[in-house]
Amino acid sequence: MADTNLTAILYKKDDLRLEDLPVPEPGPGQVQLCMQQVGICGSDVHYWTHGEIGDFVVKAPMVLGHEASAVVSKLGPGVTSLQVGDRVAIEPGVPCRVCSYCKTGHYNLCLDMKFCATPPYNGNLARFYVHDADFCFKLPDNVSFEEGAMLEPLSVGVHACNRANVRLGSKVLICGAGPIGIVNLVTAKARGAAQVVITDIDQKRLDFAKSMGADAIIKVASPDAKAIASQVEEVLGSLADVTIECSGAPPSIRTAIYSTRSGGCVVLVGLGPDLVELPVVNAAVREVDIRGIFRYANCYPTALAMVASGKVNLKPMITHRFTLERSIEAFETAKRGEGVKIMISCSRE
Repeated sequence: MADTNLTAILYKKDDLRLEDLPVPEPGPGQVQLCMQQVGICGSDVHYWTHGEIGDFVVKAPMVLGHEASAVVSKLGPGVTSLQVGDRVAIEPGVPCRVCSYCKTGHYNLCLDMKFCATPPYNGNLARFYVHDADFCFKLPDNVSFEEGAMLEPLSVGVHACNRANVRLGSKVLICGAGPIGIVNLVTAKARGAAQVVITDIDQKRLDFAKSMGADAIIKVASPDAKAIASQVEEVLGSLADVTIECSGAPPSIRTAIYSTRSGGCVVLVGLGPDLVELPVVNAAVREVDIRGIFRYANCYPTALAMVASGKVNLKPMITHRFTLERSIEAFETAKRGEGVKIMISCSRE
């Protein structure tokens, strides 16, 4: 029987379908991939439930999925870095490689970026998918396909901690204990942070963060940013050297600024409203740097090394597993906010 390519396609808001598409053929510099594991990201759920994220609007049917691992099933012309049968993690963004951003190593800012499951580009929640070979990373035998898929969110943590310059002895505050907060937590700890405290409004998320290595947890019960900052200072013994804001909630961003020591750094990871009221003067007179991040650049090798060496254990984050045929059920589970990370197996049983 010929291979079929079962694929999860978002047609429009609240309209996710499973359909068989033709098996794609790799072009020059590309590889055909037999997909193995694909994680559900909050952005995937947001596209499904809202049909858009900011300026990125689903105007035509789009395949979901961008946290993924696979087995190389066919080589396109000119590919020498991979072989059929190689197990790989897929970095989902392919830049132009020739613009000034790409040339200076900031390819995440490339204006011609083709990123999986970001309109108008298809993702990889399918049986088969084609991707540029130089953005596929070989997995060593001791790294599972599930861990390979988790390198995508982990790379966000690596990039955020790079931007924040988290280093040996740092006191770190992380605002938000969702999956991105957790990958920042484990990355900060792996980089030698002395103390990491994490905040959230949900006690279950905080308890999970504690199990993943947080030195302290703070449940946010008030929008009073200064009051929360006082709690942070009490727990850490001082204000934080670095704060990584992962929720995008305006009160939490204000808390991040008030909780960071003079001369420290706040990194904004979470995306919330376009316009947010902030205590900018407080940050300015205390020389608190406020930095943004956008995805990641040159972080996959580091993320892979962290997992392969055992410095970081992501396995506890994977709480739910579904087959590709049950993708809609998987998305409904994610929509309800159940568990931490949901994985979809794309290989045939």
